[in-house]
Amino acid sequence: MSTNKNYPKSFSHIGITVPNIKEAVKFYSEVMGWYIIMEPSKVKKETETAIGKMCIDVFGNDWTEFEIAHLATSDGIGIELFCFPNGIKEAPEFNPFNTGLFHFCVQDPNIEELIDKILAYGGKQRMPIREYYPNDKPFKMCYVEDPFGIVFEIYTHSYELTYSSGAYSK
Repeated sequence: MSTNKNYPKSFSHIGITVPNIKEAVKFYSEVMGWYIIMEPSKVKKETETAIGKMCIDVFGNDWTEFEIAHLATSDGIGIELFCFPNGIKEAPEFNPFNTGLFHFCVQDPNIEELIDKILAYGGKQRMPIREYYPNDKPFKMCYVEDPFGIVFEIYTHSYELTYSSGAYSK
């Protein structure tokens, strides 16, 4: 008899590159309510510390320094913000058809209020708020964009609740 050693891994964090670290920390802490774990700080390319060595392993040798900040969601998921001085400051064109990270999703039962805050801080609403099960269940969603052009989605209910009802099957 064999045992299944596979188990669902938990999500630790997501890394987001932004054009201005201070503006991004302000947006994500004030609009999303994420906790600031580490204020923006500089990381310089060097081989004397573990973080310096790790960053060289990840980014290679074509950099000298960057800024980083750490935030966390209410459920402990980390948000790692990066700002590289020589990087392109515009978000890439939104193209969900290409391979790569398409979006991330946050959950807020008051989707309308969150969208209003996003708009007030310079973000965009990319579509109308939609319901998964109109006249049956109050599950809503909407795609939005932060002020830096990063696309993300908002759900009113958990992923499990939204899809456990057999979404799209009836």
